[in-house]
Amino acid sequence: MRIKSSLALFIVFFAITKGNAQAKNYSVHTVAFYNFENLFDTINDPKTIDEEWLSSGAQNWTSKKYRQKLENLSRVLSEIGVGPIEEKKNPKPPTFIGGAEIENRGVLEDLIKQPKLASSDYGIVHYDSPDKRGIDVALLYQKKHFKVTSSINIPLIIYKKQMDNSVKKKVETDDASDDKSEVELNSERVYTRDQLLVTGFLDGEEINIIVNHWPSRSGGEKKSSPFREAAGALNRKIMDSLIKINPNAKIITMGDLNDGSYNRSVKIAIGAKLKKTELQVPRDIYNPFEQMAKDGNASLFYRDAGDIFDQIMVSQQFTLPDYSSFRYWKAGIYNKSFMIQTTGQYKGYPLRHSINEVGFSDHFPVYIYLIKQSK
Repeated sequence: MRIKSSLALFIVFFAITKGNAQAKNYSVHTVAFYNFENLFDTINDPKTIDEEWLSSGAQNWTSKKYRQKLENLSRVLSEIGVGPIEEKKNPKPPTFIGGAEIENRGVLEDLIKQPKLASSDYGIVHYDSPDKRGIDVALLYQKKHFKVTSSINIPLIIYKKQMDNSVKKKVETDDASDDKSEVELNSERVYTRDQLLVTGFLDGEEINIIVNHWPSRSGGEKKSSPFREAAGALNRKIMDSLIKINPNAKIITMGDLNDGSYNRSVKIAIGAKLKKTELQVPRDIYNPFEQMAKDGNASLFYRDAGDIFDQIMVSQQFTLPDYSSFRYWKAGIYNKSFMIQTTGQYKGYPLRHSINEVGFSDHFPVYIYLIKQSK
């Protein structure tokens, strides 16, 4: 009789506990990163190498094509992370969008005015970088949720001498990418993108976001690796500086790293961890995209092999087990069918721009969810 009574009491307790658990509400924010792949306007900038993206240039880049590019990007951005997510719901587009391959602030202003994005009222943090083609990184954020308190663009100072001497004589065309500005053979410095640091308050909680676009693999993956290792070291230095100021700092670093999660720039220079359980101290960083890569997922195809160069990593404070403040929840790659090439040699690849078609990008966007239990 006692056993039956105890069992009945347990069942009632379990039902109440389960009901309370199901009744929990969460605030959800999506953090996304997208390489926009050559988001250029149609106006010649005499300070940069942008002639390819003019109506008279190799891409025959017209106002009509530019408008279509903006529409395509806005469609993708407006859909990332939206909808039911298990027991949690997220009705809004990303609160944060890190972007790369952006010509100037003007193209971002045109982008956020697109009908699919206008109602989200995005703010812009953007600086011109020393990249020879004029492509920059930037952060878009929903102004009703995030208040910027500071921002800075931190230069990556690297030199040709960091690359093998043979690269100075001949850039290997079989490993070259669209990112053509990295190896400047007539200058000792390699001009590349700055790393953008933005600090502010997300619904009252301070967070720090770093947006990256690391040096490309032009000249060969191994020979150009020191450039990306230097980028990883700079990223690590920025994060350590934030941790020194506030040991409980919440940090998100994201971008197109032009390396996988397994490369030295990420595993050694940053010290990114595969599992949340490996994080022991505040400076430790968790990379959810390492396991995704191990599982065979891809955000792009490099030399006919899928990989994840686009990554979002979070500091230890985002991985604590309670949800009393914003924590990392899960990650994903947004690769809907309309964004994928369906025919030809590149079937299954991201649907990128060509002379005959204005696509989306040669990368798929990546994203994470931040959640917080509502009181």
